[in-house]
Amino acid sequence: MGRGRADGKPRKRLVITVIVLVIVGAFFYLYSRDSASSSIEYGSKSLTFGGDDSAIPKTIPVCDDRLSELIPCLDRNFIYQTRLKLDLTMMEHYERHCPMPERRYNCLIPPPPGYKIPIKWPKSRDQVWRANIPHTHLATEKSDQRWMVVKGEKIVFPGGGTHFHYGADKYIASIANMLNFPNNIINDEGRLRNVFDVGCGVASFGGYLLSSDVIAMSLAPNDVHENQIQFALERGIPSYLGVLGTLRLPYPSRSFELAHCSRCRIDWLQRDGILLLELDRLLRPGGYFAYSSPEAYAQDEEDQRIWRQMSALVGQMCWKVAAKKNQTVIWVKPLTNDCYLKREPDTHPPLCSPDDDPDAVWGVKMKACISRYSDQMHRARGSGLAPWPARLTTPPPRLADFNYSTEMFEKDMEHWHQEVVNYWKMLGNKIKPDTIRNVMDMKAHLGSFAAALKDKDVWTMNVVPENGPNTLKIIYDRGLLGTIHNWCEAFSTYPRTYDLLHAWGIFSDIIEKECSPTDLLIEMDRILRPKGFVIVHDKRSVVVFIKKFLPALHWISVATSNLEKDSSQDKDDAVLIIQKKIWLTSESIRVSE
Repeated sequence: MGRGRADGKPRKRLVITVIVLVIVGAFFYLYSRDSASSSIEYGSKSLTFGGDDSAIPKTIPVCDDRLSELIPCLDRNFIYQTRLKLDLTMMEHYERHCPMPERRYNCLIPPPPGYKIPIKWPKSRDQVWRANIPHTHLATEKSDQRWMVVKGEKIVFPGGGTHFHYGADKYIASIANMLNFPNNIINDEGRLRNVFDVGCGVASFGGYLLSSDVIAMSLAPNDVHENQIQFALERGIPSYLGVLGTLRLPYPSRSFELAHCSRCRIDWLQRDGILLLELDRLLRPGGYFAYSSPEAYAQDEEDQRIWRQMSALVGQMCWKVAAKKNQTVIWVKPLTNDCYLKREPDTHPPLCSPDDDPDAVWGVKMKACISRYSDQMHRARGSGLAPWPARLTTPPPRLADFNYSTEMFEKDMEHWHQEVVNYWKMLGNKIKPDTIRNVMDMKAHLGSFAAALKDKDVWTMNVVPENGPNTLKIIYDRGLLGTIHNWCEAFSTYPRTYDLLHAWGIFSDIIEKECSPTDLLIEMDRILRPKGFVIVHDKRSVVVFIKKFLPALHWISVATSNLEKDSSQDKDDAVLIIQKKIWLTSESIRVSE
């Protein structure tokens, strides 16, 4: 009997050990299943960049297929896993929250199964391949509003919206009619060029504006309708992922002639009207806000209450009703500071402090105050801009903010016109009139690269680095679009959304900031469409080293210029034009041409 007790103790210990191991194993399984969603783990060391060829990877891992739509700085899984304490009522969870280097996915984003080269513009405005964005929930949810319809292998966009069931074209004409614009054309003979469409849906409003030579920055968050901006960019319509939350939008003051909200479901009265004041910051003198929402026409008590409070708020902001008809009201901003200065003392919202820079936007909190006009704008009774298309090449008044002369502006235009001519010669038969649509200039300066593309059927996202001269207001004054960004972080867009990336000097900047250029290459691969192009224009030594990364990225060299050192040449810069291959994932990478 004693022996039986002695034999039982090890058996009992063994059983307990097995149970503990099973529990621990189950815990790690559940943890890994929840937190690991990539073919490589979080915490992998960032790939290095330097003069040693041994640092160049022969291959770069491919991410798990579930990451085919990853937006690193707008990744809700990251927010959930790191338990960030965010105020949901202020939409902080839809703002940018970038992973630290040890939590980045150092892998290439795969396309979804069945991915096809996107339909070319202008046909893409009305239809895209279903396989490229395999999400049809919006077609069901918005079936009565004609946002989109699934037809076989394609998703079709009839041009409808929440408040324009009969089509964006008719709705746009009605706004022009309300404002008494000539011939009911929204561009007002070139005086209206830049539009901001907040809560844009699939951006049909912005898509139909383009035929009137009006360009819109269509903005929506990566929210419950998470793929709306993805659809917009797939269609070839200028769009950006963002939200009116706690931070200023990444656009300078006085950038848009018209802001638009069609049932955008924004509480404009919250926090002392701070969101409406952000729109005010963005609007030019005499700019309009077109608002289509039940509060503008409904008769129930709650909508009327909101309408009264909103009318009082915009009145204190010196806005006036320009037109009101059916379901839409259009307010207009004053042309000068006179109304602001005539308000009673202690009127709310207050004027912003004189030392507040209305153009400082990167990581800057919104402010519940009115941004007054500069002395120049006040004296000019407006922005002083030429009508479009002369606006593109006319030196804008805000050049003086940077001490740039007209001669410097014109030389910049001449320089980039010649550079674009050279780029297209290098591309040769690789590029046709409809090859590219969505273009990004990663370091735009004055926007002259985009201006040089004016005869091509493209639009350009002009990106101004956050640590340099804030020339983005010059870009908007030229009738172009853009944003501020820090290239040490991922860009706020879906994968596979740009056809051409122009990387002028950006790698040298990244090296100087001691960020990882290889991480930047992986990010560029993420946002570049298969068969898309990269133009790297940088120091020769930098370009030579980048070229060595092409096999690992599945990129191919199309053309080079000044890559071989020639003592007879004074220029130290070189050009490398790259094309991204189409590749699919299985157990290994399959490359198809």
